[in-house]
Amino acid sequence: MALLEVKDLEVHYGMIKAIKGISFDVKEGEVIALIGANGAGKTTTLHTITGLKKASAGSIIFEGQNLLKIPAHKIVGLGMAHVPEGRRIFPTLSVFQNLKLGAYTRNDKAEMAQTIEKIYQRFPRLEERKNQIAGTLSGGEQQMLAMGRALMSHPKIILMDEPSMGLSPLYVSEIFDIIKEISAGGTTVLLVEQNAKKALSIADRAYVLETGKIVMSGDAKKMMDDESIKKAYLGE
Repeated sequence: MALLEVKDLEVHYGMIKAIKGISFDVKEGEVIALIGANGAGKTTTLHTITGLKKASAGSIIFEGQNLLKIPAHKIVGLGMAHVPEGRRIFPTLSVFQNLKLGAYTRNDKAEMAQTIEKIYQRFPRLEERKNQIAGTLSGGEQQMLAMGRALMSHPKIILMDEPSMGLSPLYVSEIFDIIKEISAGGTTVLLVEQNAKKALSIADRAYVLETGKIVMSGDAKKMMDDESIKKAYLGE
């Protein structure tokens, strides 16, 4: 059974149908890439899954529960974390304070301290800068902080929206290495990413979204060799 199953999902912005009845699933332990051009509906899909945007029709089943009936603030407690586009850290708070806010659903202080230590092990730069104001970090460091903050809630699945956006090539490689580590550690990943080549290189399966519809899906490595994908998304 899929960990997450999206079925016949429709989403509107006023009279405009942004998502047109898409269906896809994410199995436990997978890295799933959702690729497509700007305006295809990728971010809207993630926002709807995490309750930030209301669906017009369809269902989103996570571990047997329909998320459309659950308010956004309770979805985190079910085991789902969201790293939003643009990172959305709290710029006036310290790195440490940002991480603490990621664990707001957990009450055990000892466990939270242990989790922060694990985050520091995975992101040594965050430990070096733990007392630094988050808004003064570089773009790559802010992305690491957003990912670390999401991991503080011990998610079963983490949704990442454009984690490489605006980063230098060096940071892009580092961020994708971290995503692979997160997956290897047992966390399922649903990845929205403009850098289709990088996304497909680490994903198990992928879905291609065009103007609110899924037009192709399959094994991510095979899709890298597909001529239409190469031409449209890989710049080849």
